[in-house]
Amino acid sequence: MSFPSPLSLSHSHTVLPTHTLKQFRSVSTTLPKDPVCLELELMAAVDAEKPLTGQITCGSLLQQLQQIWDEVGESDDDRDRMLLQLEQECLDVYKRKVDHAVKSRALLLQTLADARVELTNLLSALGEKSYVGIPEKTSGSIKEQLAAIAPALEKLWKQKDERMKDFFDVQSQIQKICAEIAGISGQEESPAVDESDLSLKKLDEFHAQLQELQKEKSERLHKVLEFVSTVHDLCAVLGLDFFSTVTQVHPSLNDSAGVQSKSISNDTLARLSETVLSLKEDKKQRLKKLQELATQFVDLWNLMDTPEEERSLFDHVTCNISASVDEVTVPGALTLEIIEQTEVEVESLDQLKASRMKEIAFKKQAELEEIFAHAHIEIDTEAARAKILELIDSGNLEPADLLTDMDNQIVKAKEEALSRKDILDKVEKWMSACEEESWLEDYNRDENRYNASRGAHLNLKRAEKARILVNKIPALVDSLVSKTRTWEQDHGITFAYDGVPLLAMLDEYILLRHDREEEKKRMRDQKKFQEQLTKEPETVFGSTPSPARQPSAKKVVGPRANGSTNGTTNRRLSLNAHQNGSRSINRDRKRDSTPAAPVNYVAMSKEDAASHISATEPVPSTP
Repeated sequence: MSFPSPLSLSHSHTVLPTHTLKQFRSVSTTLPKDPVCLELELMAAVDAEKPLTGQITCGSLLQQLQQIWDEVGESDDDRDRMLLQLEQECLDVYKRKVDHAVKSRALLLQTLADARVELTNLLSALGEKSYVGIPEKTSGSIKEQLAAIAPALEKLWKQKDERMKDFFDVQSQIQKICAEIAGISGQEESPAVDESDLSLKKLDEFHAQLQELQKEKSERLHKVLEFVSTVHDLCAVLGLDFFSTVTQVHPSLNDSAGVQSKSISNDTLARLSETVLSLKEDKKQRLKKLQELATQFVDLWNLMDTPEEERSLFDHVTCNISASVDEVTVPGALTLEIIEQTEVEVESLDQLKASRMKEIAFKKQAELEEIFAHAHIEIDTEAARAKILELIDSGNLEPADLLTDMDNQIVKAKEEALSRKDILDKVEKWMSACEEESWLEDYNRDENRYNASRGAHLNLKRAEKARILVNKIPALVDSLVSKTRTWEQDHGITFAYDGVPLLAMLDEYILLRHDREEEKKRMRDQKKFQEQLTKEPETVFGSTPSPARQPSAKKVVGPRANGSTNGTTNRRLSLNAHQNGSRSINRDRKRDSTPAAPVNYVAMSKEDAASHISATEPVPSTP
């Protein structure tokens, strides 16, 4: 229990009664003049004046102590010694109280300073330049100042905790995405939040970094899904196990795993890219192999005239014969089973082809002969077929080599036929013009061509067109001669038409046309002379010519251009037999009754034509 100090008593507002002061003076005369003793005596006097209330006070205890000393008979020295001891104990109590108060004040000052420092640190960490709840003045007691700062600190601590949570969340997401990109799996450590910088600016920087990482994650996930989809399609086409393939790259790529849980690391993307490239290369090789087999299929089918029913069994193979790698998307189109089945079927057809080699070779020979026939190139078919039989029977040449050689011959024949096409087209036009010329001459000799008979108007139109076409024959022949000579210079060989040199035929035609023109001119002169002879008797006798003589006159002046009435029987067209053959082929064998050679040629045997060409000197190519 603490005792009141003398200062507090001296400043007390308590009014002591008069008899109490007297009692205190009487007591004080027996005690030393010590302030503590005086204080104790005064307290005892005060307590004595108070009514008994059952409370124990310092004064009551001192009074009780004095009574005990009186009863015991303590000496003054003992009493002074015990009072001094009691005074020292009181001083120790006061001293301890003062020290404790000093320490409390120092602690409060340190707390106030720490609070102000904490306040400053919080504002700095949160990036706040000022805060509304902070008191501007520092007046008042220490506890008042602490009480003024405490609400602001509480709010700032709460704001710091919330900001710390925001930083922890965003840094955790950043750390997680970075780990996914790096391919790091396992327990992740909690991110360390820098408490010295919890500003909104720093938080925005973390949010911006998180957005960039989320964007990169989305792009990577999109790439992964594209790769997985491509692997799925390729595995379907190649007949491979998709789940096993993608699981080898990374277990999370299985469809059973969620989209967000799929690996997006650089290693996964690289391995997926390698897997796609490997599958595409495998697909390319398989497609190439299957296309080669399909080409062999088609060639063998064409050689052996395989029916469509049998060919349709392998439509799934031949449908990709010209497809690109990206165009083949049908599941199971390039499985190993299909390729093996196709190889077995091709081997079976190869064995069947060997047994039918003669039939196949003769079929190719027939194709070659047809090409030559359409190109009007004469070959010895019998000798060629005999040579084929000899090669097959002797076994000195592999059947595949023989067919390859014949294929090469067919390719060359097609190239030669293509080089002759322009000239042959002009030959066709020339022969057609000659046919029209022959028809026009027959039409002009017809006495009844102008009669109103059935079809007369059609013949009249045809005659008009024929005259136009006949007038173009000289220019057509000149162009044909020029092109033929150019062709022979380019190829270094003679251009033969069904075995006959085309230039010789054209030169022969030019000579015959020239002779025909001369014959026409001679017939016109003869006609004029006969007309003059018929006019002289009319002048002498005054008679008119008999109409019965006119038909005989027309019969004289109307010979065929290729006839022999004018003494031109010794000038014949060479190799008319070949002309007949060529015309029948070019007209699809529908004009057997139509003369194949130009109308100004006469029929003759092959031996006579050959002897005539060899005995004839070269003639000018102009009429």
